[in-house]
Amino acid sequence: MKKYKLGDIATVEISGVDKKITDGEKEIRLCNFVDVYYNWAITIAQHDSFMLATARPNEISKFQLKKGQVALTKDSETRDDIGISTYIADDFENVILGYHCALISPNKDILDGCYLNALLHTDYAKKYFACNASGSGQRYALSVEALNSFPVPIIPLHEQKQIGEIFSALDKKIELNRQINQNLEAMAKQLYDYWFVQFDFPNEEGKPYKSSGGEMVWNEKLKRNIPVGWHCGNLFEIAVFTNGLACQKFRPKDDEVPLPVIKIREMHDGISVDTEEVTSNIPESVKVYNGDVLFSWSASLEVMLWAYGLGGLNQHIFKVTSANDFPKSFYYFQLLDYVDVFKKMAEARKTTMGHITQDHLQQSTIAIPDNKDIADKFEELISPIFKQIVKLQEEISNFIKQRDELLPLLMNGQITIE
Repeated sequence: MKKYKLGDIATVEISGVDKKITDGEKEIRLCNFVDVYYNWAITIAQHDSFMLATARPNEISKFQLKKGQVALTKDSETRDDIGISTYIADDFENVILGYHCALISPNKDILDGCYLNALLHTDYAKKYFACNASGSGQRYALSVEALNSFPVPIIPLHEQKQIGEIFSALDKKIELNRQINQNLEAMAKQLYDYWFVQFDFPNEEGKPYKSSGGEMVWNEKLKRNIPVGWHCGNLFEIAVFTNGLACQKFRPKDDEVPLPVIKIREMHDGISVDTEEVTSNIPESVKVYNGDVLFSWSASLEVMLWAYGLGGLNQHIFKVTSANDFPKSFYYFQLLDYVDVFKKMAEARKTTMGHITQDHLQQSTIAIPDNKDIADKFEELISPIFKQIVKLQEEISNFIKQRDELLPLLMNGQITIE
């Protein structure tokens, strides 16, 4: 199999476009480092999620995203986070690539972008990038020379396209599931807001409570009107927060079947080959099952429904369960809502690092119905949605596993496409 230097069969450009909005420049949307890092492919469906910024005409012409290109993370604080690529699956009129990334435009007569993206996800590419990254300690980077010198094994173009089509089909299934989950979550959140923020839950006649003239009363702690029969409580009244373990102290023994350790990274990416392991002989309270609610309370403040299989919970993450028989949907959305308050507290302390303590949870103020029948009725509607979200995420994990197992076999020629 013949190998070409990437620079001989593609154009590699390093973006320096920052996130600022500057007077006199054209408004654009910016595909940033995290967008490249977390997506196998960039599609038009993601357009509105890209941040607003501005850029000069020459930056727009050079870094506008076009179908068939590949974007790649060029530098980062850790060596493992560089050389991560994504395929540009659609043409974009006003989306350009942001800094800390490289944009690769293949010569389409020799190199297929989808094939290149698959190649860049292999161990072959990762080893090359690890060996050719400059820097140490503070920041690692890939130079233009290192990228241009990357040796690309070239197979016939029609075979490249066939390999690319396989991974594109898998990615489309993954993207479709993600879109459905986003819509399901948005639908459930909208219903929560309608019932528990606007207080238009169904009254005894099935009509929206507040809009139909339901009696409201001023609450001094909440600084707002709430329905009669509700009170100001805190998050501890509706949920139990169990912190994870320092899992490095509970490594599995040789004769044990281990559990994956769930850290903030796993909350983002799921379980991977790099995930650490913990003994299965840990308390049930810190074992995490699909459908459990997790809340990372240090550094990154996030709430999620876990759907990546049985694992052991690491410290800095709470497993959130019911208190006083309040249902999952109620405490999940109450906590999700309150995370915005916690983030504002972090901003007020002039730090981007969140750090939520038991005291913060104790001091939280939320409106809670004295009769939890309303929360139970909400659960009846939302529980099937939560189950579907978890099911679709399980499918995503399976698709990703299939992709990762298929990738080296196809790239090494161990299996062929007829």
